[in-house]
Amino acid sequence: MRLWNKYKVTSIPSLVFVDAATGKVVCRNGLLVVRDDPKGLEFPWGPKPFAEVVAGPLLRNNRQAADSGSLEGHYVGVYFSAHWCPPCRSLTRVLVESYRAIKESGQKFEMVFVSADRSEDSFQQYFSEMPWLAVPYSDEARRSRLNRLYGIQGIPTLILLDAEGHMITRQGRVEVLNDPECQLFPWHPRPVLELSEANAVQLHEGPCLVLFVDAEEEGELEPAKELIQPVAEKLMAKSKAKEEEMPLLFFVAGEAVPGGPVLLGVGLGQAPVPACSQLLNTQCVSDDMTDSLRDYTNLPEAAPLLTILDMSARAKYVRDVEEITQGVVDQFVSDFLAEKLKPEPI
Repeated sequence: MRLWNKYKVTSIPSLVFVDAATGKVVCRNGLLVVRDDPKGLEFPWGPKPFAEVVAGPLLRNNRQAADSGSLEGHYVGVYFSAHWCPPCRSLTRVLVESYRAIKESGQKFEMVFVSADRSEDSFQQYFSEMPWLAVPYSDEARRSRLNRLYGIQGIPTLILLDAEGHMITRQGRVEVLNDPECQLFPWHPRPVLELSEANAVQLHEGPCLVLFVDAEEEGELEPAKELIQPVAEKLMAKSKAKEEEMPLLFFVAGEAVPGGPVLLGVGLGQAPVPACSQLLNTQCVSDDMTDSLRDYTNLPEAAPLLTILDMSARAKYVRDVEEITQGVVDQFVSDFLAEKLKPEPI
């Protein structure tokens, strides 16, 4: 399970190539490598710059062509999606408005659609709804290379890149849904998130520290965020220095988080090629999100309550103390990362 979490595996079969000398990931989507380069001519399949992988003609939905060089100096959203996927179509409708709002604000921003549609006709129908650019459907090799570059395991996925082509976040989908007015664009990762209906999907992407507090009014979560933020920032800095992903995400959850029906499941079910993200073995709860999460993970009703939830391992860790301080949080995180804590089943 440690390996599953380390490499963010959400579906099988999954093949990850690693540089044994450094431990760094060479390629997350080894299945596409094996398919696209069966003779190993491109070995060792290391990551290439986005500009090199995307190089070539791009399309607009008026059938006019644009060169990938036009992306230079822009923030870029790389959008992996397909018409046959209902969550993709829902996200696309939101993205169209976000895209226009960002462009109207004067930001240098462009998006590139990388299709997982099953036919040229489906691609054309879906792309006609999009005001941005797309990799031609006929260029399967380039679409596959982009999937390989970002280790895409499911759709919809929105990758945000800075003007130099470096990744800002893989969580563009969550950011757009959480920030429909795009006030936080370009959505640099925040150390601590407030649990919401839009970002609850991240609970399935690896271990998450969740601090439950008694907060029913807007703004009452701020003291909780300030408590755990230094710990989260320290871990984020360490991960960035090692060029690794965060081993732990940080959330605060109030006792009355607004939201509609919530899906909580044991994992993500996806096909070995980019497929529609689905929650398996789910339970649909229309009550308060925090209560739903507590019920699903069988947590006590106490608040404040400091926990680490690992949905993929179906494990939880609970720190039962009278007072939660920054020192308590720091030690809890250190013990978890050092594998000193005993898990309880979810």
